[in-house]
Amino acid sequence: MRRSHVDELPQLINVIKGEMSLVGPRPERPELVAKLEKVCPEFNKRHMVRPGITGLAQLRNGYEASVEGARRKLQADLEYIEKQNWSTELRILASTLTRFVKDDNSR
Repeated sequence: MRRSHVDELPQLINVIKGEMSLVGPRPERPELVAKLEKVCPEFNKRHMVRPGITGLAQLRNGYEASVEGARRKLQADLEYIEKQNWSTELRILASTLTRFVKDDNSR
């Protein structure tokens, strides 16, 4: 299920409800937020926008779990927030779909 990303489908309900957007920083697990805020002081800036199903950090870094990975994802998230506009969001969505289809075809 994880490999096919079917587990992401319920998040579409959150998009419809307005709690999430299609593009934005991926929500972090609550138990890690406090730890990441300590090592990455700018981490809370990610909360300036709604979380998304996909984002620039995922395209660049995938699903990383290390502190260094969190720093890289934070930089991409802050870049997205700074440059947030329709064209950026469309590029991220197109890249996500392209990657999803490419990953699906490689199985």
